[in-house]
Amino acid sequence: MKGKPLLQGFSFFLQSVVIVFFGVNMDSLLCLSKRIDQFSEWVGRWVAWLVLAAVLISACNAISRKAFNLSSNAFLEIQWYLFAAVFMLAAGYTLMRQEHVKIDVVSGRFSKRTQIWIDIAGICLFLFPFVIYIITLAMPLVINAYVTKEMSSNAGGLIRWPVFAMLPLGLLLLGVQGVSELIKRIAFLQGMIPDPSKKQGAKTPEEEFAEFLLQKEVAAREAAQIGVQK
Repeated sequence: MKGKPLLQGFSFFLQSVVIVFFGVNMDSLLCLSKRIDQFSEWVGRWVAWLVLAAVLISACNAISRKAFNLSSNAFLEIQWYLFAAVFMLAAGYTLMRQEHVKIDVVSGRFSKRTQIWIDIAGICLFLFPFVIYIITLAMPLVINAYVTKEMSSNAGGLIRWPVFAMLPLGLLLLGVQGVSELIKRIAFLQGMIPDPSKKQGAKTPEEEFAEFLLQKEVAAREAAQIGVQK
């Protein structure tokens, strides 16, 4: 009980810092978060079409190679580029959907508010520094490849800088979505929105276990009824 006022006080302090530095209140920040989520949703839906493009290119390449003995390394590399684009550009969308792999063996034992505080610490102490650090390392590589017009070493290969650019661009989208997730978690601690860490339409482990027990009970009753009828 002693820690609860401390957490509430820190939450109020964190919100006050946000207001001071950004000059806006939580309602405006929630509006910003909504816009970011809409953008991430749009990016995710657009990126999904790249999977279809990769499949079609792969099929056409296989048909032309087998039927006409025509092929090129460019067809293979464009598939790799599209895969890189899907993997990196959808990172923010995946974070918004709460689909990144989580190991909550320890955090799952705590209360929901404590879990949200753990998420906030993870976003601030790990996600943001990681995004900034990797972008800082990747940008010189992208710029150098663009300036020198670096090409693939394979015969008939493609130019390299577009695929290199997927790394900082994808991490930028991940960081922007991280801002939205941070805003939503602070708002949750203030009682302004429901739990942002719950997957949309997803069942909790407790609900899944209860459904399993119910199905098992129904199956046992049906088996008992069949035995009585016999």
